[in-house]
Parts: sequence; C-alpha cells; structure tokens
Amino acid sequence: MQKKSSFTVAEVQKKLEHYCAYQERCHWEVEQKLKSYGMIPEAREVILTQLIQDNFLNETRFAQSFARGKFRIKNWGKQRIVRELKARYISDFNIKIALKEIPEQEYNTAFWNLFQKKKLAVNHLPIEQQKKKIAALLLYRGWESEKVYEALTSISQK
Repeated sequence: MQKKSSFTVAEVQKKLEHYCAYQERCHWEVEQKLKSYGMIPEAREVILTQLIQDNFLNETRFAQSFARGKFRIKNWGKQRIVRELKARYISDFNIKIALKEIPEQEYNTAFWNLFQKKKLAVNHLPIEQQKKKIAALLLYRGWESEKVYEALTSISQK
C-alpha cells in the first residue's frame, strides 16, 4: 500500500487540531509541522489563522504552560526557561507573563532543594570539585549566577 503524500487543507487542519489538543504548542512548532506536510504558504496561513481563532493555538497559554512545566518537572531556572522560549520565537511580552507563573517563594525553595541534593551527591569530593560540579549543574539548568555563587560561598564557610 502506498503512503499518502499530499493532504487537503481540511485534512491537515484536522490533524493539527489533534496535534494542538494533545499538548500546548507554539506557533513555530505548528509552522514546522505544516512545512513537514508540504503545505504552500497560503494554505499554512489559512490553517494557522483557523487554529488561533478556534483557540487551539495560543502563544501566551503555551508560554505559561511551558514555564510552569519546565520549572516544576525539570527544575529549570528562569534563565533557561527564557532561553528556550526565545528559541521557539516567543515574544518578550509573553515571556514576561510566563515567568509570573513561577511564585518567588517556590522558586527559591526549588533552588535550595536542588543545591542541597547536588551537594549531598558530591559530598565525597574535595571542596573545589564540589563547587565546580554544583555550579555546572545549576548554571546549566538556568539558575542565576549570582544565586549560584552566593550558595557556593556557604560551602566554604563550613
């Protein structure tokens, strides 16, 4: 049986409604999916517009969901979240709204929990190596460098 290689606008519209209903998507992801279906620019525009009008696609909602999820599940800091949202072409306005989804108290608690967990994991190493490994993890996950270095100073004081 031969695989179908071209789709009508209505077929792709249906597929993308399911794609967006399954998980929050940003415009860029949907645009990439449309390109993978080989849709012409005019058809892509019609489908995108329809998805936005039917509320399947909402950039602000995507950014908020992304920020909450990456913070709570992956323990990402704000810098990593911002970097990843910018890579998906999310506007600065929506990024600001998304970051408000992370309560400051919860943010600080998560940072210190992650710091303590990593500190325990590298406790057997010399102090300098401990600091290096902890800093590498926290900075990679997008936590602010001032916060990381402030926490690292607490290690040498003990």
